[in-house]
Amino acid sequence: QVRLVESGGGLVQAGGSLRLSCAASGRTVSIYAMGWFRQALGKEREFVAAISKSGGRTNYADSMKGRFTISRDNAKNEIYLQINSLKPEDTAVYYCAASSSILDVPMASGYDYRGQGTQVTVSS
Repeated sequence: QVRLVESGGGLVQAGGSLRLSCAASGRTVSIYAMGWFRQALGKEREFVAAISKSGGRTNYADSMKGRFTISRDNAKNEIYLQINSLKPEDTAVYYCAASSSILDVPMASGYDYRGQGTQVTVSS
């Protein structure tokens, strides 16, 4: 099993930045692609970004390109999401996810594990 724990969320003013972290533990050797999703209150969960095991391939939702940057540190078993120029509409619970598929594709869906999430609230 794999456990994912997100951190780094909080209350921030519009225009600010945040760096979210996701730490993986357990059977981390089985983890390949990892990703970030978010879910705003009353809305469906949406894909934000994903990254391959090596970090060499990334994938972003079209609406997330430019302000969001996903990265990975396999030595620490962590991934990160840097969010710049935060907007009130970025307010959501941000989740990280991990895939055990050896295809190692930074996909927008189909993950095997998900964390509990970290709340990001952006004030106007």
